[in-house]
Amino acid sequence: MSVDFEQHPADTPFHRRLVYGERPDGAWMTHGPANAYESVVMRPLEPMLVPEKPRNGELDPENCGSCKPDEHTIWHDDLWQVRAGWEPGGLPFIGAIAPREHWLLEDAPVEVLAALGPLMQRISEAVKSIPGVARCHFSRFNDGSAHLHLWAFARPAGMMQGRGAVLSYWDGMLPEMTEEMMNEFLEIVAASLAAGGGTAFPERGRA
Repeated sequence: MSVDFEQHPADTPFHRRLVYGERPDGAWMTHGPANAYESVVMRPLEPMLVPEKPRNGELDPENCGSCKPDEHTIWHDDLWQVRAGWEPGGLPFIGAIAPREHWLLEDAPVEVLAALGPLMQRISEAVKSIPGVARCHFSRFNDGSAHLHLWAFARPAGMMQGRGAVLSYWDGMLPEMTEEMMNEFLEIVAASLAAGGGTAFPERGRA
């Protein structure tokens, strides 16, 4: 479903203080926990237009990919699913965590949200069982799809440059794993999750 609407610059006290077209100073990214960068050149600040374009699945859940069966689902139970393994990357593991039904954070039932905490704990332990992984990072953005989802990232042991929010960017900069290694790590995570309930690689049993 497509919706036509006119956008206009956001006009609030916060927005009126901004200077569009100028490059923000990104030097702060070379200091502190995110000091993986030696220098940062930001793009010019673009105008902030509203209303924002709808996210995938926001107007019509029928267009939501997270609701459909997917070959990259490595584990699910009655409420939640984990998808990973789209292509080999530089980090040992990146996974998407989402409810199986079309829920947003704003309307998800209590029983769905209550199950997320224990699941995050299980995912953290599963990811850290991959050889050479020290930490499991979690992030939530929800700017591309309306369907509630989080991301799990594996930080390699000893990689202090990967601390904090910068870790996800290293996936495109570190040497890519082989497909064999990626699949081995997916098996480890899926088996660990299934040991606590749910089904590993549910789509493999279809057809």
